[in-house]
Amino acid sequence: MRNIYICFPEGKHKVLTMSFDDGRVEDRQLVDMFNRYGIRGTFHVNSGIAAETRVPVSEYRELYRGHEVSCHTCTHPTIARCPMEQVVEQILEDRRSLEAAVGYPVRGRSYPNGSFSDEIVKTLPALGIRYSRTVEETGAFAMPEDFLRWKATCHYNHNLLELGKEFVSLHKTQYLYMMYVWGHSYEFNIYGNWDVMEEFCRNCGGRDDIWYATNIEIVDYMEAAGRLQFGAAGNMVYNPSAASVWIEVNGEKKEIQGGTLLEF
Repeated sequence: MRNIYICFPEGKHKVLTMSFDDGRVEDRQLVDMFNRYGIRGTFHVNSGIAAETRVPVSEYRELYRGHEVSCHTCTHPTIARCPMEQVVEQILEDRRSLEAAVGYPVRGRSYPNGSFSDEIVKTLPALGIRYSRTVEETGAFAMPEDFLRWKATCHYNHNLLELGKEFVSLHKTQYLYMMYVWGHSYEFNIYGNWDVMEEFCRNCGGRDDIWYATNIEIVDYMEAAGRLQFGAAGNMVYNPSAASVWIEVNGEKKEIQGGTLLEF
């Protein structure tokens, strides 16, 4: 009997993703840092707030190129206290504005002020939202059980360097590991610790065994992996999705291209 494991792209078993809220002007410095170290992330922004402290919507497409722009509601209300009519309007209008700015479907979000309810979570798929990040932290590297209640590994100001070193050292390939870091870029100025993020990026960036992904790329990939159709004898698999998915069979990494059947 074969041992078959789902892998990340190129057969990797670790993924790193970053997540920063509010679209503050400090994102410019943060994006530059991520780009220098090959780290990718998602920026959850409020299209309805215009201020000198915020990146203009007109700048989103170029600044966040290679990363993901995601919904954070138009005006950042504490939505668990809002009527559902306003929740729907806040999300859909933010999506419309962001999509016009960046030129692709915006399908993710983070909860402003960490606020949500069961009713809001149930409504999100009908609003075109595939995932939503909370402000809860696990301090661990497991894949999320629910992408609509996605918990980060840590806020960047909570043991980032220690957790980064632990993540880099993980080597058991029978597991999938994810490190998810969240925060607000303006906090680097408040706490005076841009050097902490620089050191983290230097330690964790540019590694061959880590997949550097945006939030939505992880969701899309895991959904494609979940659609794989395996034969009962464990000797074949069909990939009905358009994108490739990687597996490991008895220690050998294999790519199943979209729309193909692979026998092994």
